[in-house]
Amino acid sequence: MANEIWIVPFFGQGHLFPLMELCKYLASRNFKAVFVISSKLSSSIPSSLRQYPLVEITEISEESPPSDSSSPPQEPSSQPLHRHPGHHGQMAVGLEKLLSTRNESPDAVLPLCAVLDNMMSWTSETFQKFKIPAVSFFTSGACSAAMEYALWKAHPLDVKPGETRLLPGLPEEMAVTVSDIKRQSRPPPFPMGGGGPPPGSPGAGFPTHGPAPPGGPGGHGPGRMGPPKPGDPPHWLDEVGHSIGVMINTCDELEYPFIEYVSNKIQKPVWGVGPLLPEQYWKSTGSILHDHEVRAYRKSNFTEDEVNEWLDTKPHGSVLYVSFGSEVGPTKQEYAILAKALEESTRPFIWVVQATAGKPRGPPPGLPQPHSEPEEDYFPHELDKHVGNRGLIINGWAPQLLILSHPSTGGFLSHCGWNSTVEAIGRGVPFLAWPIRGDQHSDAKLVASYLKIGYLITEDLSQTIKKEDITRGIEKLLSDGDMKQRAVQLSAKFEHGFPTSSVAALDAFGDFLRHKN
Repeated sequence: MANEIWIVPFFGQGHLFPLMELCKYLASRNFKAVFVISSKLSSSIPSSLRQYPLVEITEISEESPPSDSSSPPQEPSSQPLHRHPGHHGQMAVGLEKLLSTRNESPDAVLPLCAVLDNMMSWTSETFQKFKIPAVSFFTSGACSAAMEYALWKAHPLDVKPGETRLLPGLPEEMAVTVSDIKRQSRPPPFPMGGGGPPPGSPGAGFPTHGPAPPGGPGGHGPGRMGPPKPGDPPHWLDEVGHSIGVMINTCDELEYPFIEYVSNKIQKPVWGVGPLLPEQYWKSTGSILHDHEVRAYRKSNFTEDEVNEWLDTKPHGSVLYVSFGSEVGPTKQEYAILAKALEESTRPFIWVVQATAGKPRGPPPGLPQPHSEPEEDYFPHELDKHVGNRGLIINGWAPQLLILSHPSTGGFLSHCGWNSTVEAIGRGVPFLAWPIRGDQHSDAKLVASYLKIGYLITEDLSQTIKKEDITRGIEKLLSDGDMKQRAVQLSAKFEHGFPTSSVAALDAFGDFLRHKN
């Protein structure tokens, strides 16, 4: 088939899910979407995706990495595949073999292009060998990419306390403060000696900057995570250098000036084709969405029905939802402070405490992972007794889509990972933003300063969060009717479902490819 597009995702549901949705949208435009994955990700692909006639799942076989007797055993489903340098080689060899076989067939036609998750940008070299153009895909939004580029060009290291410095080309609400510079200047929060997220974990996913192929930090996908150091160009700039264009998991309704800014700076087309959330999310606008209709149930101390029943007992807009996803979160010290703040608050809350809560995070994927003694999971013991039915403390998986779409939910204390951010925006839930690393800081600034549908937990995120920051923030958020109204008005842009600008962008992308070939 002449109209094939190959899609190469990175590990983790924050990367797999959006690109699976992209496959469906491309298939609906009469392209054959070939989803190229490691065979070890096969169990993460729902059977529903395999039922689309124009979606093909192609698996590259990978041998398991040698076991390390010094490391604690892990369940097969949580093997951190992307931590083993050999994975790059196996994927590259597998891709080349697939394309060679296709190329040698007398009646076969090579794909029109490859859409590469930005953390898999190193695979573009393989596609280049077969003269197949690549399109970069950013799992996160456009604001973080634009802010990195603008900060590199402006280099505003001399910003003084209390001063704001405009970034040329970006909205004035995104002006830089000394707090932004402090955040950019300090090392990313990757303390040595902790477990990273399993590939199947939900959430926003890692920042868009990917690990390098074996042999060091050169080439595409440099082994650097988080924002660049002050004065350095954005990591993604090199990674899109060999692309014919960029797709971003966002839409004009949320980030038009940032999409335009990135396109102008790289002088290539940029298509906002998201947010690439499940089809059921867009179809259920205005009603409660049940997660079991979208996602497989995972281990938890409360069922989805129990969570729904608890929410039904609370007044409209009264509940604070607290969740940091499973990949990043506060320190153990800050979790204890958060527990005390929630206890002292009078507001009803749902707090999702992941198994990895409070544990130090290991280095980014693709870098050596030192062995360390496992730490005890954090859990706010006794808090449930102190707060009674006012609080629901979920240990493990939570039905986030149900919680965000329930009318009793009035605010979201969030790390502002991109997927969580757009899920809440589409349901009209305002934010108390507590970003931890990477693009989350830009997402939080987008929410609080540009969209004006939330507050930052504190103005100085370089310091340990205080209990007063949390209690003050909760009260301010849940008592601000104007803030809630702005959030509801923004969500109304999606009352008819998937953004119209993204429909147009997907159509424009298809036209671009057809005219290019």
